[in-house]
Amino acid sequence: MCTDDELGTKEAGLGRRALLVTGAASALTLGTMSFASAADGSPDGSSEGSTEGLPDGSQSTKSLKGTLPPGAPDFVYLPVEVPRGVREIKVSYTYTKATVPAGTQNNALDIGIFDERGTALGGRGFRGWSGGARTEFFIRVDDATPGYIPGPVRAGTWHIALGPYTVAPEGLPYEVTVTLTYGEPGKAPARTYPPERARGRGRAWYRGDCHVHSWYSDGRRTPAEIGALARAAGLDFINSSDHNTHSSHAHWADVAGDDLLVMLGEEVTTRNGHVLALGTEPETFIDWRYRARDNRWAKYAQEIRRAGGLVVPAHPHATCIGCGWKFGFGEADAVEVWNGPYTPDDEISLGDWDNTLVAYARSGRRSGWIPAMGNSDSHRDPDRIGGPQTVVLADALTRDAIQAGIKAGRSYVAESKDVELTFTATGGKAARAGIGERLPVSSDTPVTLRLDVKGTPGCTLHLVTDQGTLFTSPALPASGTGTATWQTTPSYASYVRAEIRHAPSVPGLPGALAAFTNPVFLGA
Repeated sequence: MCTDDELGTKEAGLGRRALLVTGAASALTLGTMSFASAADGSPDGSSEGSTEGLPDGSQSTKSLKGTLPPGAPDFVYLPVEVPRGVREIKVSYTYTKATVPAGTQNNALDIGIFDERGTALGGRGFRGWSGGARTEFFIRVDDATPGYIPGPVRAGTWHIALGPYTVAPEGLPYEVTVTLTYGEPGKAPARTYPPERARGRGRAWYRGDCHVHSWYSDGRRTPAEIGALARAAGLDFINSSDHNTHSSHAHWADVAGDDLLVMLGEEVTTRNGHVLALGTEPETFIDWRYRARDNRWAKYAQEIRRAGGLVVPAHPHATCIGCGWKFGFGEADAVEVWNGPYTPDDEISLGDWDNTLVAYARSGRRSGWIPAMGNSDSHRDPDRIGGPQTVVLADALTRDAIQAGIKAGRSYVAESKDVELTFTATGGKAARAGIGERLPVSSDTPVTLRLDVKGTPGCTLHLVTDQGTLFTSPALPASGTGTATWQTTPSYASYVRAEIRHAPSVPGLPGALAAFTNPVFLGA
């Protein structure tokens, strides 16, 4: 094993290299870590990196230390010159937590890697990302650490990507160690993907959770474990959504079955919010290295759609750093209003989404409203797969049909498989409309709304319009079954949606949701 103590003791702070403004998030490129001389034993570094004569399995290791100051760029790239004949690249890193006063952010450093094809936004060089979930990873042709893409370790300049998520006032000291193993690369295994169709029940209501994390990003569950939990939760479909990587896509085929549709995607985790790429083609990579101010988001939203996916901003009012959605909803196909256990930020998201319905109704348009959905965002125990779940009316249990139902708003969100509901509007000459649909009657036509629910003991039923909540029922009995009816006209309510809520835990504040629906629109 060859080491380079000199390289390991140099400081690689921001002062050594100029800041690069890429047109997207700012980035810094450090000095190059070269393995050319280590590969062939040449002391003067004059070799072109030949590994001829090296015993199979021999290794070279180098390290780099540095400190990132407060205000560091979003991404710091460490170039690594990889010679020919490398079988595996392994990277490990450490960084120092600081002692900070209460209310001050401590150090957090993410990591990933790009191969010799470069670091260009949306380019082909991406080879993996683990954020802060792992302290080391490897890549070779036949295997890779979860979060990373197996494949050949070709000669050229690779780039380790460091993402200083937060930096303490005294800076973020870090050390990166790279080990190259030489030898024959081995054989790449075949990659298979889940089918886009499950057996289903024809046109029916299907339950799904489109925001789940596996151990291919920062989750702790395998795809097989997620599949078992999804079936136990009564789900018909799920969507993979690991942070900033598609590395799990080839590991879901054995999870899918006649009873479970597995769609593929990514949670695109930017510094200004997260968005689900829902149901994309296998191996689709959507870049995340930009902020709202960079005016790049529309391009990547279109990339999601070109790959067959839906664009769904996730937890738009989440309070974690970088989690709140700052890009606006102009590109959204739906929005994740309810994320995991119901909390105050979900209540804010619900109200914010309702305001988009009011704006849509005021515009007089007959298309272009944004449907809502809910997902678990589950990572590990005790996170509950299917809590909540989106229940979609679809023509079949296929990727296209489920996506069409979500995009049309033919759906409601429930806290579990125990909750069932129907919500309809009738009026005029026997006209009828369901969730996500429009009842095309004149402005003064009497309309009757009917809500039937099961599985919500002690909850109250609420009907919400563009004026606010205009109907609230008494608490349901212990059976959890109940019906509410209410009459209005399109001139009085341009839309009506339903909420089923638990009893308030704080007097004067609304109780947590047990379920809610997308709206029924009223008027021709």
